[in-house]
Amino acid sequence: MRAEPPEGSLAGNYAGPITRLAAYAVDAFVVVTTYGLMLSLIAFVWQLLTRSDLVLPASDSLVWLIGLGVWTFVYFGGSWALAAKTPGMAVLGLRVVQRDGGELTVRRAIVRAMAFPLSFVVLGLGFVGIVIGRERRALHDVIAGTTVVYDWDARAARWRLLSREASAV
Repeated sequence: MRAEPPEGSLAGNYAGPITRLAAYAVDAFVVVTTYGLMLSLIAFVWQLLTRSDLVLPASDSLVWLIGLGVWTFVYFGGSWALAAKTPGMAVLGLRVVQRDGGELTVRRAIVRAMAFPLSFVVLGLGFVGIVIGRERRALHDVIAGTTVVYDWDARAARWRLLSREASAV
């Protein structure tokens, strides 16, 4: 059983559209950067082992896009399954929970990752619920039975900071 967050805390409140967009922007940057680094590392190791160049798919090829799609699924699905948040969500203090507030299960994390592209495919209309919905749920949240909430307590963090500063003096 989870304890209720202290009064004045954001913990447990539904995450807003701007915070979720910022977390996604961080994650998109990390996904593309790490994918490029992985391809470079694979080419480098191939060259070391075989002493021949490995021709990687061009960024506009179908193979490159499929690889990026698989890596994106692994990144988001794995992050949600292991920690209920991606690195971008962690930086901005967000967490994925079940709709009833319970801890995210691996099954729901995988379903959410599989449904995530649907929010884009329908011309971005899958994200409208984040802006206008009471629970701020996107299409992939509805399909997976999840929601995104704030995971940090700003008030407690401020008191801890002030306490450390006072003890340092």
